[in-house]
Amino acid sequence: MSPEPSVRVRQGPRTLPSRRLFFMPSPMLSRDAAFEILKAVLDHKQPLDEAFSRLTAALEVRDRAFVRALVALALRRKGEIDAIIDACLDRPLSASATGIRHVLTLGLTQVLFMETAAHAAVATTVDLARTMGFTRQSGLVNAVLRRVLRNPNGFAAARAQPNAPDWLLAAWAADYGAETAAAIAAAHLKEPPLDLSLREAAEAPSWAERLNAVILPNGSLRCRPSGPVEARPGYAEGAWWVQDAAAALPARLLGDVAGKRVADLCAAPGGKTLQLAAMGALVTAIDRSAPRLRRLRENLERTHLSAETVVADVATWTPEQTFDAVLLDAPCSATGTIRRHPDVAWTKTANDVAALAGAQAAIIADVARLLNPGGVLVYCVCSLQSAEETAAAATPPPGLWPDPIRPDEVGGWGFAVRPDGTLRALPCHLSESGGMDGFYAARFIKPTA
Repeated sequence: MSPEPSVRVRQGPRTLPSRRLFFMPSPMLSRDAAFEILKAVLDHKQPLDEAFSRLTAALEVRDRAFVRALVALALRRKGEIDAIIDACLDRPLSASATGIRHVLTLGLTQVLFMETAAHAAVATTVDLARTMGFTRQSGLVNAVLRRVLRNPNGFAAARAQPNAPDWLLAAWAADYGAETAAAIAAAHLKEPPLDLSLREAAEAPSWAERLNAVILPNGSLRCRPSGPVEARPGYAEGAWWVQDAAAALPARLLGDVAGKRVADLCAAPGGKTLQLAAMGALVTAIDRSAPRLRRLRENLERTHLSAETVVADVATWTPEQTFDAVLLDAPCSATGTIRRHPDVAWTKTANDVAALAGAQAAIIADVARLLNPGGVLVYCVCSLQSAEETAAAATPPPGLWPDPIRPDEVGGWGFAVRPDGTLRALPCHLSESGGMDGFYAARFIKPTA
């Protein structure tokens, strides 16, 4: 690894930083893992969850929680952190200096956004630079962090920088207007609440009390995100599963599915499969990924629900029997989940959206063959990009008729139902109670004659 030439740090006015609470995990193992995860996400475009699982398996639970919080915050605040780094230097870091930028990013995240003691954040970040092979730049790291600590509430211009790539912000402004685009970006900066779907909907009041949760109008339970999910009451016995309130809406749009044959296409990791099974449907869950279907089967086992699982490409899969209903949660850019998966903003591109839109159009154009006459299709994507609505919104899929969605079918959330009868949830919706993921859904019926 070639060292980055030294860069002089600009000096600024000295003010005392506010007192911070001390939180110290196992010092270097945690920060080493955080560096490698940030590198995997930003340099190699690996999903955060995948990198986190791979690189923190040996850490204690407390240290894993610290690493997750640190990396997630670094990604949520990446725009302004990059701008602060650049504001501290006489000349910007070169494009090849990604490693030292990652080190600085992790240090500044702790200094500015976490309750890490200032001296601990500086010392461990300087040590991290040396551990990762940037010994020559350790002085630079120390100088930048101390420069920021002298004026932690400064850098107004840098802090005003958007925390999303320009192409995403431009697309949201074009689709929803500048004000709503700004509200979406602001929603992504907040840690989202924990939403749960219940195996037995009638038990919502008792579980809400046990979990200190509120019952949302659509039936989801909303909790504060504290501690490991697995340690909460009801997890081990499979009484509930984690599912954002917006993600819980599409399955409900199929109506009463008790006793009906329902295909869940692109089903893994299985939240909607669990919903449909809990609603009494005879579910066939199809996904092309065998490992992801294994996870779905594990979720079925934990929740004591049943469904048939099939490893297949839905574009070519031909079942022995057709279905009364089909839920197509199409592969998408997942930009609607940035509040929970902040890596998505930095791992996806406009080219990815265009390619996915083409794949979505191909899948939905052929889906009518899977439906019985009178059968219902719900198409959905957890994306904010209008290009990924086009497969369903531009014209009805061949052989299907539009069936407008009503507000009473989505908990009375009329703000999420468009005049054309499609569903559009945004992260800034329900902002007073924690927001919701971005989701699009449209419903169709196959005529009987």
